[in-house]
Amino acid sequence: MPAHLWLPPSGHGPGVLVLQEIFGVSDYIQRRCADLAALGYVVLAPEIYWRIGTLRVDESREDFLEQALALVQRVDWDAALADSVTALATLRARPEVAGGVGVAGFCFGGGLAFHVAAAAEPDVLVSYYGSALPRLLDLAPRVTAPSLHHFGTDDAYIPMHQVEAIRDAVAGPEVEFHLHPGAGHAFDNPHPVFHHPQAATSAWATTTRFLADHLPVR
Repeated sequence: MPAHLWLPPSGHGPGVLVLQEIFGVSDYIQRRCADLAALGYVVLAPEIYWRIGTLRVDESREDFLEQALALVQRVDWDAALADSVTALATLRARPEVAGGVGVAGFCFGGGLAFHVAAAAEPDVLVSYYGSALPRLLDLAPRVTAPSLHHFGTDDAYIPMHQVEAIRDAVAGPEVEFHLHPGAGHAFDNPHPVFHHPQAATSAWATTTRFLADHLPVR
């Protein structure tokens, strides 16, 4: 399975597994990985689409969203979960990693990260608008890691009644759940179709603080 690795300036630190949105390990996802590395984390981003022979969607095409939605339908979820759990174990075993390992995901990857957290017990979970979460809520009792969830209140793919059901299911003493007013799905993605600057800025500030609290860089 192809994967991308970023090392922090120190060359070592806690690990963060980053799981892609439906467009693949896009330029945007790679920038977020670089942002995490700059904070002191060892970051690994596996190419989850590798089994279907396509690594990413061409976001310069007008039909890029339709492309991505068709592509994600071809993913074998169980295989993607197994690959992600393997990637987490690989990251944890790397000599550069010290101080724990977390998992973070965006969109498709947000739901996948939640399932990984239920299956493999990472030290922390960050999920941005996890699109699969409505069908994974029976796993919530198995997610014991400190967890952070972000959702926009205007998400066309995950309506508010589902967001509220997710919030109720995952609630716990070490769970933070943030709603971003006026933001739609994929609000952190800088593409003009999705981007909500205020929500993106606020969510990233919360994410960096949450990681500093629960997966500190020494």
